[in-house]
Amino acid sequence: MPKRRPAYEPKPIDTSKVKLTEDILDLTERLAENTHAVWARQRLADGWRYGPRRDDVRKEHPSLVRYAELSESEKEYDRQTAMETLKAIIALGYQLEKTM
Repeated sequence: MPKRRPAYEPKPIDTSKVKLTEDILDLTERLAENTHAVWARQRLADGWRYGPRRDDVRKEHPSLVRYAELSESEKEYDRQTAMETLKAIIALGYQLEKTM
């Protein structure tokens, strides 16, 4: 009988006490857009193209569009990724500072 794998229990960095400044919050949207662009660039490099619905066999995906064309729920996913990354950086003791 194969050995059973234990259930995965994600334990991300605790960012619950991190408060982001307005400057850093403004950065979130730019990072969210960049997150989408990096994802899309990799998909396109892997041979994917736009399609009306996701099709792994045909390598088509409806999110292979500009960030501005994404639904709000898809943008929100990228925003959350960006925001949690910024919070994790701060929770780990780093400082974020705009220099220009």
